[in-house]
Amino acid sequence: MNIAVVGTGYVGLVTGVTLSDIGHNVTCIDIDKEKVEIMKKGTSPLYEPGLSELMNKNIKQSRLFFTTNHAEGFANAEVIYIAVGTPENEDGSANLAYVEQVAKDIAQYVVQDLIVVTKSTVPVGTNHKIKTIITENLVNNIKFEVVSNPEFLKEGSAIKDSFEGDRIVIGADSSEASAIIEKINQPFGVPVFRTDVRSAEMIKYASNAFLATKISFINEISNICDRVEANVEDVAKGMGMDKRIGPDFLKAGLGYGGSCFPKDTKALIQIAGNVHYDFQLLKGVVNVNRKQQRMIIEKLLERMPDIKGKRIAVLGLSFKPNTDDMREAASIVVTNSLIDRGAEVIAYDPIAMNNAKKILAPEVEYSTSVKGAINESDAVLILTEWDEIKDIDLNFFSEMKYPLVVDGRNCFDLETMREHHIEYHSVGRPSISCQFEKTYA
Repeated sequence: MNIAVVGTGYVGLVTGVTLSDIGHNVTCIDIDKEKVEIMKKGTSPLYEPGLSELMNKNIKQSRLFFTTNHAEGFANAEVIYIAVGTPENEDGSANLAYVEQVAKDIAQYVVQDLIVVTKSTVPVGTNHKIKTIITENLVNNIKFEVVSNPEFLKEGSAIKDSFEGDRIVIGADSSEASAIIEKINQPFGVPVFRTDVRSAEMIKYASNAFLATKISFINEISNICDRVEANVEDVAKGMGMDKRIGPDFLKAGLGYGGSCFPKDTKALIQIAGNVHYDFQLLKGVVNVNRKQQRMIIEKLLERMPDIKGKRIAVLGLSFKPNTDDMREAASIVVTNSLIDRGAEVIAYDPIAMNNAKKILAPEVEYSTSVKGAINESDAVLILTEWDEIKDIDLNFFSEMKYPLVVDGRNCFDLETMREHHIEYHSVGRPSISCQFEKTYA
């Protein structure tokens, strides 16, 4: 089918590229001219494994196109996907300005019957609002339906998730429109769940909120494990063997970040508040996550109470591995806290440093390698579990003034760190004391 995708952020670009890869003719529309020119050359403006390769493949096969012109992009479109951002308002609600503008653009430029599909994460009732906006502003006499088709992509594995996802959710008032969207997605080979529009909108928020809850729960358990000398990894494994619980999202660490969980949890709290319901559980999840990002600083200060003038290496800056996304990353809170206490910060990330330089404090220094960051530092903090960091040569730590590592992602085996005489503090696991114990004043 002929498909237009409005918005080439994370969701829009992955959606457009993967739909073209299963055989559809896709035109991606974005108002950023420079960005569009880059994408026309087959270069992805964001880091996502495998994305650039699929872009080039489908551009060469004349199935994938990019434009800034809505009239051009909508000219032959049988289906238009809305995939623009819904950033967070000050009160935690979703800002729908971009979605509403796309609805007005559709009303102005479409020239044939079509289906409008909302990929953007939007509050319950938004799809019906989109339908009203299009109807009230429609220039040409055409028929259309609006369908909710929320995305469930994980940054760093979005291509894999597109082809091997757990489900595709389609919410529609029209069974005919629902059937067409199901047929479009059929080549993915992913199970389809059809429901009404409002339920589809809620499924997206409820799914992310539940996963965020699992993360905050295991982090609270890890904090108790720290105090009772239990090992949270064993606890999580024992819990995850219960089929009712499952092992996913039970990895203790520095909490969740990125573009979805922080925004969507707060948006769902606001959605509940709009209907006079106090979502106390989810408020607790958000508060726990906010606190968890500071946990690694507390562990460092327990061992090194005065960090003024100390050189602290920070390994990993993106909110998770395999992405350059710095949104809500723990590194923002951690580096600011270190600098506020007078520490010198030297940071390294294999992919995200360019984005980090736009966000982190100007006092942060950057290293071109893991070894360069560690060399002659007083302590190492690990914030992102990149493979490069997990596979580090532990002998690098011998070049530190004293081998002190505080790991917010539990990257290393405890016995291995003990064998290398590294003082090692992690999340919810027993600490390893180095035989060359040193007291920091």
